[in-house]
Amino acid sequence: MIDGELLSLLVCPACKGPLEPAAAEQEEELLCRACALAYPVRDGIPMLVREDARPLRPEKTPR
Repeated sequence: MIDGELLSLLVCPACKGPLEPAAAEQEEELLCRACALAYPVRDGIPMLVREDARPLRPEKTPR
């Protein structure tokens, strides 16, 4: 888990927007909602390299 103080200092490398921890317990990631990217956290270290990020899936909306 990323320390809250560290998280408050980190920004998305693409848009400089805020990052938030992912809700999923199985995989630790930091999310940028503005860019729709998820950055991995490996061994407690955020990998804030755009090439390492994965696109977030658009949420399904009911019709």
